[in-house]
Amino acid sequence: MSTSTVEHIDIYDPDAYVAAPPHEVFERLRREQPVFRQEMPDGTWYWAIMRHADVVHVSRNPLLFSAELGSVVLEDQDPERLAQSRNMLLAMDPPRHSTYRRPMSPQFKSRVIAGLEGRIREICQSIMVEARERGTVEFVHDVTAALPSQVVAELMGLPREDLPQIQRWAEMNTSSQDPEIDPDASAYRAGSNGLSDMGRYAIEFASKRRTEAPREDLTTLILETEFAGARMTDGEFAQFFVQLVTAGNDTTKGMLASGLLALLDHPDQLAAVRADRSCIPGAIEEVLRWANPLHYFRRTLTADTELRGVQMHAGDKLAMMYTSANRDEELFVDPHAFDITRDPNPHLSFGIAEHFCLGVHLARLEGRVFFDELLDTFRDFHVLAEPRRVRSNLNNGLKELKIELIAT
Repeated sequence: MSTSTVEHIDIYDPDAYVAAPPHEVFERLRREQPVFRQEMPDGTWYWAIMRHADVVHVSRNPLLFSAELGSVVLEDQDPERLAQSRNMLLAMDPPRHSTYRRPMSPQFKSRVIAGLEGRIREICQSIMVEARERGTVEFVHDVTAALPSQVVAELMGLPREDLPQIQRWAEMNTSSQDPEIDPDASAYRAGSNGLSDMGRYAIEFASKRRTEAPREDLTTLILETEFAGARMTDGEFAQFFVQLVTAGNDTTKGMLASGLLALLDHPDQLAAVRADRSCIPGAIEEVLRWANPLHYFRRTLTADTELRGVQMHAGDKLAMMYTSANRDEELFVDPHAFDITRDPNPHLSFGIAEHFCLGVHLARLEGRVFFDELLDTFRDFHVLAEPRRVRSNLNNGLKELKIELIAT
């Protein structure tokens, strides 16, 4: 396929994602140019990796495809911000990544997370009571945002009165390309005001917690653990905090809101889930494949290599396109169909290998309990206006979903 036939394609432009992810374009690139060179407005470019197998290959070779060298967003960051981002787990390479991840992993094991189910169910029930009283809601912010923010707050020991602002910063961190979400941002940028503001909050929070008695929460664990022979500074804690809180808030919010919309768009499958709640875990996995919370993460090459016959060089940046890989015809039968019985379902929405999501068990538990309580509380849902999506080539989510809730 000659370059001229695809020169008009632009999968970087955030406007291309407002109506819906450009699945037809992704399908064409998977078929005709699965390693696609995409130009960027700042004069740089990247390789878009479209196939599932290739995304897996990149993920499983972290020393060749580095998260740390250029961080995980496509826009090149200034040296100060790049240095800060390297204190986030998702932007660490081995062996440093394992050094920082290992002490926290026991807190996120399946058995430990399962012990949170009772409290998560209490939070969900409280959310549903409030939603039932309202009747008509903006589902994204009035309903789904409340669950992950409260869960993360309890895990980290955050003051409840700070949750609305923290959730707002988390949304800005993943959606800074949308002027409605981050009004001060430019059309294309590498960071957001939310990133800086949340970081400053975390520094003050860490400083205050160091003066208090230890608690049984993640904040105490992080502050009192030695990583690579030393405890974190307040600044290092802030970057860790930004990742944990943003991921715990915004991506889960997106999963829950997109999940309801997917079920409403497929009433036969909503009926199946309502009739048999054991279908909920499968529905969650299909939601994650069908509407993965993030479109991509970046990697940067540390040495020359070749992928599908395309020569790449040290310093080149790549985007692992999860939204494309999750609908790869080589792996998924009828990939554009939403099918809650799909099995196996090897989607890449939690990543794979070194950077497999630390909070995977928590996200799945939150999704299962949330939809169980939602279906217990409401017998029907009426979408009152066209759903509105985030303008972003990173965040694959909704920013507005107006719904009338019909109680049981």
